Amino acid sequence: MRHLEPLVVLFLLPMLIGIGSELWLRNARTASLVATLGAIVAVCLYLLLRDPGGAWNALAAFLVLPLPIAFALAAVLACHGRARRRHRQPEP
Repeated sequence: MRHLEPLVVLFLLPMLIGIGSELWLRNARTASLVATLGAIVAVCLYLLLRDPGGAWNALAAFLVLPLPIAFALAAVLACHGRARRRHRQPEP
């Protein structure tokens, strides 16, 4: 099961964080901020706990972080739904 860890950390965990933050907060702006910070903290904590020897350094984590952030934000936006378009009022 060790070969599935990257899939869980880079895809599944950020998606769950994004869905959870949207369901908990119900505001797209706040939920996206919480999901972004949650994905960063989750990946960094995972790397610290799973790799105490330090084979992964901060640069490697920095290069990997955009992927989980993107999945967390996509989950928030997918749960929030499409934004309503503002229609212009017809001029009299």
